[in-house]
Amino acid sequence: MDVQQLFSVRGKVALVTGGSRGIGLMIATGFAAGGARVYVAARKQDEVDAAVKQLSAHGEAIGLVADLSTQLGTRALADDIAKREPRLHVLVNNAGANWGAPLAEYPESGWDKVMALNVKAVFDLTRFLLPRLEAAAEPGDPARVINVGSIDGIQVPVLETYAYSASKAAVHHLSRVLARKLAPNVTVNAIAPGPFESKMMAETLRRFGDAIRKSCPLGRIGEPEDMAGIALYLASRAGAYVTGAVIPVDGGIATTK
Repeated sequence: MDVQQLFSVRGKVALVTGGSRGIGLMIATGFAAGGARVYVAARKQDEVDAAVKQLSAHGEAIGLVADLSTQLGTRALADDIAKREPRLHVLVNNAGANWGAPLAEYPESGWDKVMALNVKAVFDLTRFLLPRLEAAAEPGDPARVINVGSIDGIQVPVLETYAYSASKAAVHHLSRVLARKLAPNVTVNAIAPGPFESKMMAETLRRFGDAIRKSCPLGRIGEPEDMAGIALYLASRAGAYVTGAVIPVDGGIATTK
């Protein structure tokens, strides 16, 4: 058995949404360093350019500007990929939003924004890119969809982020439903991150970082290698027989209580 080949993504084509920073950039870095051609999509051109510059130090990276908050924007990204690539081996649905507010004051606009980006865009982009994913499938090595959920979709969050936690629980179950529907040519799994250094988590870690570390059985915040590692596993031959799974990557926070 060639273990290096078992965990290799060399030669694969991957798209990572929300890939210009945070967890998306961690995953994209792992793929680029592993020899994949990585497309990263984000809303702002300057952030896309900065990410591509950083990723290019590790491997091949291409930036795309996309707004996935609407179906029109999601379709445009899928069409852009289709023009560039006959096959897409890995789709990482990572782009997301959060909104916190007290229950009585929680705005409809915040709920709609979070649900549209965190759930609907995952569904739409997956189905729009399905022809390219199916074209990449080979016997014993299906194409992969990796959806980024959250441990807040597993446990009740401390903060009042009602739409976010509900949306991530929806992503987890949508992953299971799509896993059944798209087999055997495409696997669909969800990663449920715990605390990682990211823009979305920055304020939470500033306010509660010490308490979070104390509550974590492994005693630390997640690092880029932790997120790259689980994504490489799911995208490589090593993860070819895994589908419909929700995998917490949280140091044991949500799974040892």
